[in-house]
Amino acid sequence: MRLSRRSFSSAGFIFATLTLAINLSVSQAFAQMTESTSSKPSQLIHVRITRPAQVQVIPPTLFGSFLEPIGHSTYGGLWAEEVENSSFEEGLWSADNVAKLLQERPELRRASSLGLPIPWQPLDSSQGNRYAPVRGDAANSAQSLLIMALPGKEVGILQRVYLPVQRQFTYKGSLWIKRIRGQEPISVSIRRHAHPEQTFGVASVQANSHDWSKLTFELELKAGQIAPLEPADLVISLSNDDRALIDNVSLTPADAIDGMDPDVIAMARELHSPIVRFGGNFTSAYDWKDGVGPIDKRVSKLNLSWGIPEYNTFGTDEFLRFCELIGAQPQIALNLGTGTPAQAADWVSYVNSHWADHKGGLLWEMGNELWGDFQVGYPSKERIAAVTRSTSEAVRKVDPASVLIATGGDEDFFTDWNAEQLKSPRGTFNFLSTHYVVSDDVQLPHASNNFKSMAALALPWGLADRMHAIQKQVNEAGHTDVRVAFTEWLMISNSHAGLNFSNMGGGLFAGGFLNMLMRNSDVVSISDMTGIIEFGGIWKKRGQVYGAPAYWVLRTYAGTHPHSLLAVASDTPSYTISKGVKRLPEIADVPYLDIVAAESEDRTKLILFCLNRDLTRPAKAQIDLRAIGITQGTANVTVIGGENILAENDEQDPQRIAPASRTMQFAGDFDLTFANASVTVIEIPLAAR
Repeated sequence: MRLSRRSFSSAGFIFATLTLAINLSVSQAFAQMTESTSSKPSQLIHVRITRPAQVQVIPPTLFGSFLEPIGHSTYGGLWAEEVENSSFEEGLWSADNVAKLLQERPELRRASSLGLPIPWQPLDSSQGNRYAPVRGDAANSAQSLLIMALPGKEVGILQRVYLPVQRQFTYKGSLWIKRIRGQEPISVSIRRHAHPEQTFGVASVQANSHDWSKLTFELELKAGQIAPLEPADLVISLSNDDRALIDNVSLTPADAIDGMDPDVIAMARELHSPIVRFGGNFTSAYDWKDGVGPIDKRVSKLNLSWGIPEYNTFGTDEFLRFCELIGAQPQIALNLGTGTPAQAADWVSYVNSHWADHKGGLLWEMGNELWGDFQVGYPSKERIAAVTRSTSEAVRKVDPASVLIATGGDEDFFTDWNAEQLKSPRGTFNFLSTHYVVSDDVQLPHASNNFKSMAALALPWGLADRMHAIQKQVNEAGHTDVRVAFTEWLMISNSHAGLNFSNMGGGLFAGGFLNMLMRNSDVVSISDMTGIIEFGGIWKKRGQVYGAPAYWVLRTYAGTHPHSLLAVASDTPSYTISKGVKRLPEIADVPYLDIVAAESEDRTKLILFCLNRDLTRPAKAQIDLRAIGITQGTANVTVIGGENILAENDEQDPQRIAPASRTMQFAGDFDLTFANASVTVIEIPLAAR
């Protein structure tokens, strides 16, 4: 049963409408935002919870998340490896990203002039050029680095690293060495950043072979030598005129879990994501075979989509292990750009043979945003149905139980694209995807930041009708067993003055989006918030791991395990947006206080998911629970909020925004004041039934 916007905002209540024109522009343009209310916004809101005539199940897969090698989500994030470009390769960053790196770290220009690949630097640049990249003679990938010491002097290379010294002092590493001349030990050490004379941990490795050999080492630090968030330098050096080729350098904290950061694993596990999508733009040029086999032999390449390194040390086996560690099912996007149906089927077979009971039946997404010319090898609209069908046939041949998601269009241009996909025979796919990665660009000229924020907060509410329009087209095409899969969603502020995935505004957007998904779970049963690492998820900066506000919202929602949707009727004030965000500019009757109610599967718990969209005013509400048999009890109330919507967590203050919980007793109606710009989750025990 679908609870419509009308039934949410007015069912069971009669109220008048007052329209307010609010001038939010400095150039005498009137912002197109009106408020509808039965009384002054400060007066009591009445909310009534009832059981609907027909049960609507909230699938746990609405609380999925999304992992893509972008930014430092895998390398420098989930993956615990401290070293970048460990095999000294060229061409791992796009020109734009090289320019950005050089702007942020101008010292890398001097290093590059001495022949050192990004982001390696000389231990002492005054020694001149004692380094030479060597192509065709490497332990890994295509290139190694020759280091040439001076008589009586130490010559070496360094890389800036941020070590998690707040939890770990022991670091394990390895490197491959091919001796050219000399017999002196090669030194590996941790030193104070930009002060090479201060050495904190040192290891000597003896390498006399003129063939490539792998050597391991361990570095031990002491408390207080390096402060949390302080950079340090990893140094590899030779002395006494020795020469050696160096390749494939690795350094990880001793407490890494199968190569992954234990802090990230712990926070990801607590997210309660039942599924994790491994996909995104990168998948259209990704060869899964690059990421399997011995890690030392995996080749570093350019991630074509994002212009950053793909070291391939985090591949299929590592992703499956990650899912296992956090209790999630894998949802993998297949390569329909440069890949072939046969390669897709091979990947499915490989995963099935390495996952759980080897019976298959996993979620597979056939491509990512294939309608976009930014996708490597994108098919034309005229070819998409044939490409989808041939991939489906190949996958179903090796795994008849596989659950397939076809690439659908976004909400503002889905009709023509989806019509092509829907020409496929019934059974070709089980779901049709849609994405909503949206900025706060609005149609209204000279709009204020407040208007942009309220327009962005309205977006999830407005998407409900679009979801049902997608489903209607699917049904009319005869694919009545196909549902919508929302496999990416994210809010971005181009000006950083409004809702963004990193701030409390992004947390409000996440609450509104999850409320929309639960209300419309009759058509949408899969959702992956962007992302589990970075964006709205878990961040790691300078060795410190923390969650964005949206992470805490998703974690709090998913942790309650809602199952059955209840009906909500309210006389909450609402507002209407016109000339709002360009991709969905007209949205009517958006409730300030947005509440979704649900029961746990065993009917022992009532959960209320409450979003107050009002940026400045708290909402006072009286919640009537008598229709579901509650007249008194104890409520656990969890609130996520901040000073304002721009407040963020960061490495210096990782808990600035986090859930705050309290319990409260009530008798009769449940009265509560919801803070402005906040997300509140209420859990109330139900009598045994």
